[in-house]
This record gives sequence, C-alpha cells and structure tokens, in this order.
Amino acid sequence: MTVSSHTVLGTPVTMPVEIRSARCFMAGFSASATAVDRAIAERGDSDLKPLQIRPGRTMCMLVFVDYVDGDLGPYNEFGVCFLVEDPTGARPSTFGALRSLVKGDAHALIHELPVDGDFTLAAGRGIWGFPKVLADFDVDHTSPTKTGSVRQDGKLIAELTVRRGIGVPDNSSEAVLQSYAQLDGVTRRTPWRLTSTTGTRTRIGGAALRLGDHPMADELRRLKLSRHAIMSSSVSDLSMRFEDAVVLTRA
Repeated sequence: MTVSSHTVLGTPVTMPVEIRSARCFMAGFSASATAVDRAIAERGDSDLKPLQIRPGRTMCMLVFVDYVDGDLGPYNEFGVCFLVEDPTGARPSTFGALRSLVKGDAHALIHELPVDGDFTLAAGRGIWGFPKVLADFDVDHTSPTKTGSVRQDGKLIAELTVRRGIGVPDNSSEAVLQSYAQLDGVTRRTPWRLTSTTGTRTRIGGAALRLGDHPMADELRRLKLSRHAIMSSSVSDLSMRFEDAVVLTRA
C-alpha cells in the first residue's frame, strides 16, 4: 500500500492524519434550504445540495472542537457545517434524510472553519481544502454547561452555550463521514473516520446561540437559523482519522 505524504511549513505530514484525543460540543439548528443552497453555490459548486430534513429546511451544525493530542498539534476549532445530499445517490425523501441524520451517516459540507493554530491552518487548507482562517477562542469544555466564543480581529463571530445532556454508551465502532470542503473554486471530499467516543451526552434543544458583529455572523443570520436548537451534544473524548482528499470539481 502506497503511503502519501504532504509537506506543511517544512514539516512532512504522513497520511492518514491521526487525532488521538479531542473533545467537542455542538448544536444543530434548522436553516433555510434556499439560503444554504445559495451559500454553497457562491463558493462555486452547485452539485452539492442541502439535505432537507423537512420541506424548505435543512440542518446547520455549529461545533467547537479542542484537539488535545494529534498529528497537527493542539488547537481549537469552530465549524459551521451543512448536511448535504450524497452527490452520487438519488435525492432522499424527508424520511430518508431524517434516518441519515439519526444514524450519523449523512454527508457534511464544512462551510466555515476558524482555528487558532498556524500549522493546522496551513495543513487544513493545503491538504484537504478546508476553509480554515485564524481566530481567537475562549472555550470551556470542562464545566457541565459548555461555552465557547470565537472572534476575529476583535469582532465576535459566535458564542454557543450547550447544556448538559443525557449520557449515551461509549462507542468503539468505527463510523465514516464523508466531509466536503470548498476552497478557491475547488470542491473536495475527505473520508473522516470516527474511531471512538467516550463521555457522550446529548439532548433535544439545550443550546443558546449569540451572533456577533463579524461578517461571518452576518452570513449565519442570512441562513435564517431556527430560534431554538433542534439538538445538542458534547463528547468528553474522541479519536478520529483524516484520509487524503479527493478533488470532485474545479470552477
């Protein structure tokens, strides 16, 4: 088997990239499918379509991740992710979309991805085409109620609070998510393998979102997010693996 390698800021990065320990919390809000479709098309790929969880509405996931031990070093990350249809499959019914959401095998487009590390910024953009930008973080992953805020140039992008959910069993079974990214007119797909989760808590609702005065916050407003979160969850420890990206389209 051929092992690929990339050079990032003068340092070799061998694939796949391993994340041995991370923690996260997230919340899912419904969003206007029309607005999300427009946001995707503005990045240059009309083949990716929002996964509609009900007519006219799709799912936008907001997630804070603390990468504790991994091949790219420690760093914080804030992701704005859209659930999208499988571009190689038939358009799912509303029931099929909800089933994919529950099973956790829905495809996801990483639309925005602020981070606080130069190395992960260069690796994310250069290897996978993730739209990483540098930002400042203030995050609490240890308290029962998780809180996180992200700012760039002193302007608040978003502040997310996730309340304690109901514990679910730990999972050591591997799950594969197909993640997509758009950068400089190029759309890529990356297999993202979740290899274990510990300390997962989830609930219906349970999150509060405050948007700031940054342009990225204005973009989130244009998505017409639901006033209340559909669901929220936190994970005290997870491991994952990122494989090489595959280029799907070029503008």
